[in-house]
Amino acid sequence: MASRNCLPPLRQVCRRQLRDISHTSTLILLVSPCFQRSYERLLQRDTNVGNGTLDMAIHSTAHHFLEGLADIGIDCIFANLGTDHVSLIEEIARRDSEGRSHPQVILCPHEVVAVHMAAGYALATGRGQAVFVHVDAGTANACMAIQNVFRYRLPVMLFAGRAPFTLHGELPGSRDTYVHFVQDSFDPGSIVRPYVKWEYTLPSGVMVKEALSRAAAFMHSDPPGPVYMMLPRETLAETWDDAVMPAYPAARYGGVRAGGIEPARAAAIAQAVMAAENPIAVTAYLGRKPQAVAVLDRLARVCGIRVVEFNAIDLNIPQDSPCFAGFDPAALVAQADLGLLLDVDVPFVPQTLQAASTKRWIQIDVDPLKADFPMWGFATDMRVQGDCATVLQQVLDIVETRADASYRRQVEARIAGWAPARAAAEARRRAAAAEKGVPGAINPAYLFSRLGACLSPSDVVINEAIRNAPLLQQQLRRIEPCSYVGLAGGGLGFSGGMALGLKLAQPSRRVVQVVGDGAFQFSAPDSVYAVAQQYQLPIFTLVVDNGGWQAVKSSVQRVYPDGAAQQTNQFLSRLTSGRQGEQRRFADVASAFGAYGEQVSDAAELDEAISRCLGAVDRGRAAVLHAHVTPL
Repeated sequence: MASRNCLPPLRQVCRRQLRDISHTSTLILLVSPCFQRSYERLLQRDTNVGNGTLDMAIHSTAHHFLEGLADIGIDCIFANLGTDHVSLIEEIARRDSEGRSHPQVILCPHEVVAVHMAAGYALATGRGQAVFVHVDAGTANACMAIQNVFRYRLPVMLFAGRAPFTLHGELPGSRDTYVHFVQDSFDPGSIVRPYVKWEYTLPSGVMVKEALSRAAAFMHSDPPGPVYMMLPRETLAETWDDAVMPAYPAARYGGVRAGGIEPARAAAIAQAVMAAENPIAVTAYLGRKPQAVAVLDRLARVCGIRVVEFNAIDLNIPQDSPCFAGFDPAALVAQADLGLLLDVDVPFVPQTLQAASTKRWIQIDVDPLKADFPMWGFATDMRVQGDCATVLQQVLDIVETRADASYRRQVEARIAGWAPARAAAEARRRAAAAEKGVPGAINPAYLFSRLGACLSPSDVVINEAIRNAPLLQQQLRRIEPCSYVGLAGGGLGFSGGMALGLKLAQPSRRVVQVVGDGAFQFSAPDSVYAVAQQYQLPIFTLVVDNGGWQAVKSSVQRVYPDGAAQQTNQFLSRLTSGRQGEQRRFADVASAFGAYGEQVSDAAELDEAISRCLGAVDRGRAAVLHAHVTPL
């Protein structure tokens, strides 16, 4: 046994850190029970060691950090590493050499891929994951992706190292290279502050497990979202006695979930729905919970509610349901006498649907106030914060009890009356898909219909087709929960990383990314396929190439329909010059990292090209099909 007078130097440093805190900052001890408890435990442990009754166990903050990640259920670390992560790298290597477990590390050459991979994994599992980025530079690269995650309401933990704060070697981890000076900024957290629920800089390793528990509680509390923590290099290199590192179990320190509502309000909603003669519902992300899809479909069938998905983020109702009414609420609002807003951020564009302001609306949402939207602007007559699956089940139970034979016959007749409209919509869909286009410019509707014919209901489709996104929704029918992912945030380039994260979490499911040419370039595709190759994550990417940014062109046309840009066809949106010999070979980017790739510009060759790509994916190889469609 070691005597108290011959403690190892690291232990002396550990004890001295806590003792210095107590001598120089009584206030910290008064307001921070964690520091006080740690100090008392360490003094008691010193006594036990000195008495020869206890062995010492000292580890770095990085060691306890990795333990803390495992404690809160982190499976994966999506990492873009730098000089600030040295202690974490050392600890992971030590654990590997000793055969000890830790979260799986997925190296991502670009932060936008790392964050979106974590988001895809969280979307598939409901469990937030960790992302490591490098100081302020990595935080800046990750910012756009974090904005997307924030709008998706997905749990993600973003950890950034912090440039060392000591300059002269005073502590392990002190500055030892030029870049440590130029990467020290005043407020790196401000880069992502508008897009995270919680932000913190770890002040001492003794608090690491408590801080992680706190971060996890915020990340998973409804509405879920990303959190951000900065980890100074010296703090990660600190050493601490295991005795001062208690656990913070989720059962006692966990988050808060939305639930149901009081029976009186559930009854009021049921009464309003049953009294309506033409109720409609608009939703976007209710389907995040698969059980909510079944509840909504059943309620719609029992009450005769037409359901619209506007800018859908998830599949919210099977598209083969008789109550599914498409993707545009404008055609339904005029005749509606009651509207339900169910987990939707933007149910319609007020400027183009002014009749909506005269209707009665009931809102049920995990985030009804939209507190992170500076302005929102949608009036509601009843606003309910709760879990849609739970609240709608409450309403359904009341309706099922109250609905008599007469009411059920009335609803059946109402639903039957929608058949002509559904048939007409199906005819329009088929007519659009019948036009194949011309050589060199495939009709996008035909492209999507042929893709849909090759997919199974359980395949996951990620829609980042941007201006062609509505066409994709119409042509590629989805009927199973969690089989569709749309764009939630304002940052393009999400679908590549998201596809990888979904595939990692669900290796038995086929994941299909449909992306416009502009968004494909935003997605750091070299990083996407490097990760796909290194970690054996075969995804299928369909690049829909119209030669530029149709969304930019369309936005100019809406504001200046007869302007100079329209008259001269100069929208600054073409990404090609038209010069002879110019090349756009997106598939080659993927092929450079072992993926299968090809181009197609003739509709007659489309089916075989899709088949070859899906075959490659099914054999374990990522694939990219670069399809040339009608240009903008």
